[in-house]
Amino acid sequence: MFVSADAGLASALSRRTILGGGTAAALSAAAYGGVLGANDRVGLGFIGFGLIGKRHVLDYRDQPDARLVAVAEVHRGRRDEAVALMGGSPRAYSDFRALLDDRDVDAVVVSTPDHWHALMTMMACAAGKDVYVEKPLSLFVREGRWMVDVARRHQRVVQVGTQQRSGPHYQKARELIRSGHIGQVVAVRMWYYRNVMPGFGSPPDGDPPPGLDYDLWLGPAPKRPYNPNRAIYHFRWFWDYSGGQMTNLGQHALDIVHWFLGARAPTAVTSAGGRFALRDNGETPDTQDALFEYPGWSATWSERECSRGAPPANGLEVCGTRGSLMISRRGFVVTPDSKIAPADAIPRFGSAHPAGGPSGTGQRESVVKWTGAVEDRSGNEFDQFRRHARNFLDCVRSRHDPISDLEGAHHVATACHLANLSLRLGRKLRWDAERESVVEDPEAQALLERPYRAPWDAERKALIGMG
Repeated sequence: MFVSADAGLASALSRRTILGGGTAAALSAAAYGGVLGANDRVGLGFIGFGLIGKRHVLDYRDQPDARLVAVAEVHRGRRDEAVALMGGSPRAYSDFRALLDDRDVDAVVVSTPDHWHALMTMMACAAGKDVYVEKPLSLFVREGRWMVDVARRHQRVVQVGTQQRSGPHYQKARELIRSGHIGQVVAVRMWYYRNVMPGFGSPPDGDPPPGLDYDLWLGPAPKRPYNPNRAIYHFRWFWDYSGGQMTNLGQHALDIVHWFLGARAPTAVTSAGGRFALRDNGETPDTQDALFEYPGWSATWSERECSRGAPPANGLEVCGTRGSLMISRRGFVVTPDSKIAPADAIPRFGSAHPAGGPSGTGQRESVVKWTGAVEDRSGNEFDQFRRHARNFLDCVRSRHDPISDLEGAHHVATACHLANLSLRLGRKLRWDAERESVVEDPEAQALLERPYRAPWDAERKALIGMG
């Protein structure tokens, strides 16, 4: 049993203020800010009910101070499933703008395809809602700065869905690294490998299925004929809506690197790869390698969609002068390096070097280690989701910055976007973090921003022009 709110959409939208030709939500933060729902519980509205959106409903449903008030979803079957899972009598909307006008909604959880994240977050902030928005934060670089500016203007709390930060073992690993346990960090390597050969197929274009509002699903993205691979789940492999695994999973990995090491932005990014082996209508790489240069250290990202190789299939390793720390969602291991004379590390092919060559002690391995070994297998992926949800609710109440803050997420997303731009342009990009611009590369600079399709571009202009 639920209340359908579609019939009230027109009246809900009529309450909006028209700005610059758009219908951007112009309700001030004062209209909703700080007003929690009945019994001092946070009224939540969910926008998007896909793979991660369903996870969020489950997690927030278990929070005693959360009320699951409403859901907006362009796919009727998913909308109905969300209502059943939420329990009670949540309102169901086909258009998210009506949910933003729902005065019982104090905060929204945005779990849509990537190309909607920025605009929905900004519209929600302007409507006086706090926001939990999934990663990747943005579709292109400029969106992230727009999001930060709009959220600050309306004094909204925005949590980004990089939930690994909420994992206790990630927090423990961060403390170890920042305390110098593995020495000076000189490099980080990140990777994700799997094999989905021969790919996801090349279905023909056709009519959207009944119950899917495809035009609203597209939103600000370019108008394209409907294709099954361009919508549910597989949107990730098309540049119109996403950045492939570089932004999908690379943002998770690089977010931890930035958080561990206190990084802001790379000084240069180089990437190469392509869709080499998968035979389908996808566009993003099935093979990609990226090098991120930071002052004093570097990081690499490697992805394979067509070759899994030997385990582990995914991971993150921080390399220090005393040892390395390998971490995943299940736990981490610190592997200390042996403390040996440098000359003992020089190769020998048989006996000692000829006369005049380097000589060592002959002790190529040592029981003496540079640091202590540590092993932690306490990681729990679902617990990380729950803790992240809890952190957001706590920050909605306290008005403190959440653990995955918007500014930091923007810097991480920027690095991922630069990697994709480097791959597509075929050259190294140097980055000026202060100006948020590509150094001496007008072509790359122009690609930091993309146009929105009408009428959504009017919404964007109204939002970023509000002062």
